[in-house]
Amino acid sequence: MTASMKPERTLPAILLVTGPSGAGRSTAINTLEDLGFEVIDNLPLSLLPRLLEGAHDKPLALGLDVRNRDFSSAALLDAFEDLSRRLGDKVQLLYLDSADDVLLNRYSETRRRHPLAPTGRPLDGIAAEKDLLVPIRERADALIDTTSFSPHDLKAEVEHYFGAPAEQRLSISVQSFSYKRGLPRGLDMVLDCRFLRNPHWDEKLRQENGTNEDVVTYIAEDERFEPFYEGSLNMLKTVLPGHVDEGRANFSVGFGCTGGKHRSVALAKKIATTLAQDGWQVSIRHRELERQGIAPEVIQQGVKA
Repeated sequence: MTASMKPERTLPAILLVTGPSGAGRSTAINTLEDLGFEVIDNLPLSLLPRLLEGAHDKPLALGLDVRNRDFSSAALLDAFEDLSRRLGDKVQLLYLDSADDVLLNRYSETRRRHPLAPTGRPLDGIAAEKDLLVPIRERADALIDTTSFSPHDLKAEVEHYFGAPAEQRLSISVQSFSYKRGLPRGLDMVLDCRFLRNPHWDEKLRQENGTNEDVVTYIAEDERFEPFYEGSLNMLKTVLPGHVDEGRANFSVGFGCTGGKHRSVALAKKIATTLAQDGWQVSIRHRELERQGIAPEVIQQGVKA
């Protein structure tokens, strides 16, 4: 697997996506849409100026290849150079390539006709198209060779170059709850805090909750607290990157205790804060505190500890 790109890249406001037919443009376009790009495929180049006249809240990804009605290398490069003069490196060109024999196999598997050889051999169409695209390939800001890529591999490569950091692509919800009221819906992982020292039995702390420092100190005096916290954090740091690799958008972990007021709140807050400091996108919810009208906490994001 090979991929290259100019150093010190800036995520584009406009990304032109092209390459020989069968190299994976559709997969790349779909991935960019999942990453938050506004995607338009097979746009005639003559319509590009009109498209850019309006305001766009999201970055644009435009799929272009020989199937476009007015496609030519010269026209695409002219449009690209014009946009570059106006917008600088906010406009980028992604070129997807693949070995001839792999492209031929892909056409054989799908039984599709090559657009440049609809009545001839696919190999002739592949050769003609690659020759046509040479100037564009040489001008590309990003080149991804999909020869040995599966669709999953290509998706990961596009995410690597044009997505937010992995920590920002997965939204993590950390929740505290009471077992008396049952588990919150939709949790991916549940951790039980009921074995830890319980502030409920301290009259001075009974009316407080797990956001109170005295409560946290009381729980942390349990010799099992620190190993449990470290073990929970290490487990999450192990599994979260795997969920990113699988393309998950959301992950929820719940910490439960008897009343959902002290121990689970303290653990949820400590875990959420640490994950946020490590760069993960984290929200926190204390279900039982919210029932008492206590507003949810705001976790500061992306500040390294």
